[in-house]
Amino acid sequence: MIPEMMPIATVPHWNTHGVLPPIAPGELGNSLFRSPYAVGLPEVVDCLSISTERIAILDGFLRFRSELHRVGLVSGFQWLNGSFLENIEDLEDRQPNDLDVVTFYAMPTGQSQQSLFAGKTYLFDNTQLRQDYKIDGYFRELGANISSDNITMITYWYSMWSHRRNGLWKGFLQVDLDSANDEEARNRLDAKKEIFQ
Repeated sequence: MIPEMMPIATVPHWNTHGVLPPIAPGELGNSLFRSPYAVGLPEVVDCLSISTERIAILDGFLRFRSELHRVGLVSGFQWLNGSFLENIEDLEDRQPNDLDVVTFYAMPTGQSQQSLFAGKTYLFDNTQLRQDYKIDGYFRELGANISSDNITMITYWYSMWSHRRNGLWKGFLQVDLDSANDEEARNRLDAKKEIFQ
């Protein structure tokens, strides 16, 4: 059995290629201290709210999480990726457009997928998520049967998210779905907004 990743104190710095390192600096290639890095939500805000565009994306992400919590999705974790986690400003001379998010969630007690989705399609429609929250979002239920579809999608995200389109290896992040640190993350983001106004 493979042990769970231990959370790290902060988001790793971009390497000389402008991406998060796929394996923690100084670790051997077979180390478990690798991407996806389990980090705290406030640390994501601290490290990546470095422009007004990024602050707007993080604001959308925190609002998205608030809606997930409101409908009972409070247990699980999220993988974060995309150009938002790269130094895209230097790599491609542009700002990130959104944040790629896969939400791995435990089904709330007494709910089914049908009851969870009923009347809340805006939370599970990728076009709506991009428009309302600046999120490119996907979902996978934890504790569901290990189907070929689940394996296919998880390995798809891991393999695609571990590389840039040019084949360069890179890392990505994991945050807990629990709301315990969301208020602190929101306060830190609001403080960053003040700086960039």
